[in-house]
Amino acid sequence: MSDSSSGSGSRQDQGSEVNRFKGLACFRHRDFRLLFFGKLIAFMALFMLVVAIGYQVYDMTGDPLDLAYIGLAVFAPSLGFAPITGYVSDRFDRRLVLAVCYLAMTATAVLFALFALSGTTEVWPAFLILVLYGAARAFYMPCSNALLPNLVPVEEFPDAVAWNTAASRASQIAGPALGGFLYLAGPEVVYATAAVIFAIGFALVLMIRTRSQPSGKEPITLTTLAAGVGYVWNKKVVLGAISLDLFVVLLAGAVALLPVFAKDILQVGPWGAGLLRSAIAVGGMAVLLALTQIPITRNVGKIMFGCVFVFGIASTVFGVSTSFAVSLAAMAVLGAADSISVFIRQTLIQVATPDEMRGRVSAVNSVFVSTSNEIGDMRAGFLAAWIGAVPTVVVGGIGSVLIAGLCWKLFPELVNVQRVDRNI
Repeated sequence: MSDSSSGSGSRQDQGSEVNRFKGLACFRHRDFRLLFFGKLIAFMALFMLVVAIGYQVYDMTGDPLDLAYIGLAVFAPSLGFAPITGYVSDRFDRRLVLAVCYLAMTATAVLFALFALSGTTEVWPAFLILVLYGAARAFYMPCSNALLPNLVPVEEFPDAVAWNTAASRASQIAGPALGGFLYLAGPEVVYATAAVIFAIGFALVLMIRTRSQPSGKEPITLTTLAAGVGYVWNKKVVLGAISLDLFVVLLAGAVALLPVFAKDILQVGPWGAGLLRSAIAVGGMAVLLALTQIPITRNVGKIMFGCVFVFGIASTVFGVSTSFAVSLAAMAVLGAADSISVFIRQTLIQVATPDEMRGRVSAVNSVFVSTSNEIGDMRAGFLAAWIGAVPTVVVGGIGSVLIAGLCWKLFPELVNVQRVDRNI
């Protein structure tokens, strides 16, 4: 009797503890904290760097076409390494793979600092450095996503995804604003600061103790490398989710043109470009923090589609706006809608995938993400050089709403998803 009562009291205490720290339970795990804070500061440096190089290149040439080349330089390695990034994440210690990625990002920031200090009027060296950054990111994304489920129990994983995504959104708030401010002292100051922050992120990742070395050793064959593609193709819900993201962001690529809007249309300079990027993150951070306390337990598919519709509308509003305040608000709404969509997609993919395949499936998803972001940036840059920045963003926003409507018809199983769990 006493044993039973004691056990009951223990369970009640545990329940009280869970309720008291609802949404924060994943932070009890040391390795998750290291991954989270490492990503938080490293992504801050990343967004500092992205804002600075975009504004520096456009300031040097005044040609939006060069913004398209920035997207191409980053995307090309992601596509080229796509067949092996997932395999590397599944076959090697994910912690060490992440550490190498952070080292490459540190080198990227140092090279950008040297580029800025050189005083050159040529922009092609910047594109070559961006190829190195693109290669590091190509391996980082699938590896980071595949490592996360190894660090927390499955019941805490949705919260871990929300916080992990929130880390990048928080970095988007601080990074662009800080990068835009430091840019006033010179782009080399931004790059040097980013290099130091990347190095700290590298040290934090090395402190992670969790090892992820799957048993057995699959040979490197075409079938092994393509296993992730086969899995995604057979999981139509997953295919629909990442396809929706691909085509919508391909069309609504407003972010690449922020330097143009900040300098020529809104006339707010580099600090304004940084704030516009930060506004995206503010909106995203707000909803992600809400998701750690108020989980989505039904109508997941419809919510995801609704967010995509809002994303397209917000992009259109930004395109026609001539008010900095309205543009900031539009970017905040866009970021909020995008974050919910990302949260649903990432949770769905990772929870529904066996650990031995998470790297390869994450690699497929990363290619979709990279394709949508970087090719979307290229499309925006090329089209802006042809018809102007405002029509480009407006057409993209309207087109993304139409694509979302088409996907609603093509993927009814995605629309009808009620919960994000292993039964999908």
